[in-house]
Parts: sequence; C-alpha cells; structure tokens
Amino acid sequence: MSSPATESEVLAGSCVEMGIGGRNGLRPGKGNTEGETAGKGKTDEVTVTSATDASASCQYRCIECNQEAKELYRDYNHGVLKITICKSCQKPVDKYIEYDPVIILINAILCKAQAYRHILFNTKINMHGKLCVFCLLCEAYLRWWQLQDSSRSVDPDDFIRYAKEWDFYRMFAIASLEQTAYFTGIFAFLWVERPIRAKEKLNFTLLLKALLLSSYGKLLLIPAVIWEHDYTPLCLRLIKVFVLTSNFQAIRVTLNINRKLTFLAILSGLLVESTMVYFFQRMEWAVGSDCAIYKSQDF
Repeated sequence: MSSPATESEVLAGSCVEMGIGGRNGLRPGKGNTEGETAGKGKTDEVTVTSATDASASCQYRCIECNQEAKELYRDYNHGVLKITICKSCQKPVDKYIEYDPVIILINAILCKAQAYRHILFNTKINMHGKLCVFCLLCEAYLRWWQLQDSSRSVDPDDFIRYAKEWDFYRMFAIASLEQTAYFTGIFAFLWVERPIRAKEKLNFTLLLKALLLSSYGKLLLIPAVIWEHDYTPLCLRLIKVFVLTSNFQAIRVTLNINRKLTFLAILSGLLVESTMVYFFQRMEWAVGSDCAIYKSQDF
C-alpha cells in the first residue's frame, strides 16, 4: 500500500499541465492541507485553497450553473494549480481565474452571465462606493454642461462663476436623488414579488453592489461630451441603453431569476425615477434629465 506522501506526489504530477499563471482578483482565504508526510506529521505536501473557512456570505459560485462551490481551485506544491470541477454541471467552477483581466472586462461588456458571476461572486471588489460617486460626477457634469450650453454668458463676473459652480453641485444632488429613486423602485418591486418566488431570501446588499458595479457604462458620458459631434445625442441614448442592459444582467445573475421578472424590476425602477423627474420639473428645477438632454440636443 502506498504511503500518503506517495499519493500526494501522484496528485501533483497529474496536475502539472493545469498550472495557471495568476489568481488576480480572487478572494483571499486560508488553504486547507491534505496528505501528511509519513513519519513527520507535516502538512506541507499538498495545499488546498478553498473557501470553507470563509463566512456564509463569501461562498463561491459556479459561473455555469450558479451552484455554490467550496473552492475555485486546489493549490498543490511548486505552484501547481488544479481548477475545481462543479459537481452539478461537471464543468470548471470558474474558468475566468485563468483569464487576463482585459478578457474578463470584454466579456462583461458583452453582458455574459458567466463573466458577471465571476465578478460578483468569485472576486473581491471594494470599489462600489468610489465607482458610484465617479459615475454620478460624470452624469452631473453632463447635465451641468447642457445647462451651461443652453444659457451661455460672457460675463466674467465672479458671482456668475460662483453660481455656475453651485449649479454643478445641484446637478450632482439631483442625479443622486434620481439614481436613489431608480434603485428604490427596483428593490420595492422585488420585495413585493418575493413571496411569489417560494419565499427566497433576497440579499439586497449584494444586489446594490451589483447595480453599482453594472452602472460603469456612465463613465462613457465624459468622452461623449468632450468629443462632441453631430451624433452626440445618439451616443447618449446608446450609453443609457447599455447601462440598463448591464443592470438587467446584474439583477438576473445576482438573484437567479428569469428575464421577465428582471425586466419588470427595471421598468419599476424607471417608473419611480420618471416620477422623481416629473416632481422636479413641477418645482421648475432645471434637472437636466436624460430625456430633456436628448430633446434639446436633437438638431
């Protein structure tokens, strides 16, 4: 009968061809150990990297079937890694751990569900707040730029410049309120619809992070404004559609629901957001909303 050390060597030898170069973006976790060295009791022959010691909220997911997984790969000695196979679909739990970040970003832009599961469940990203603020700044700048474009003044008075600066802050506040209304509409619909879905527990924290990350398309507003041309209104419409499509995919992947419910959730968010815009317009505020921008820029 072979000793445990010999079994470990056989395992390591069988996985040489599956070694990968890096694990950027993976969640950190303590590795478990297998295969003690005979007679020494050491546990450094085979190191298994898994998430079994992580909290329940840090479970990994299979990017193909969305089933929970305890680990993404096993890390053997000498940098030999073996990707874990999902017990449900018999496919690699997360093939993207081998991919370059640029390839992952391209797949995310193409709104592939596998790429979204990799980013939302199997990576550790703590830039949700910063990304949200930056996107709101981009949207506020777009609205402020449109407001200044419609009321140009050559008066160099300091008071005029001061007023224009506060206009930008006002646009930022209005954009924040409209985005809050949009998210509130989505959450409200999903909360009301929750009993229909067999009383599944909704992770609203994860959903909020997914919505914030999937709104990265708003960063394209700045280039669309800087390089202004005759097709700028069309570009702004396409950016809006892209952001909504990304939000749609983020909700569907995070909650694992069908396309119909996801579409209704997006519509609910847009309805509440439109109500907020109508309220601001009734108060005669220059909100610089997307609809107003599109109409004013059609030339």
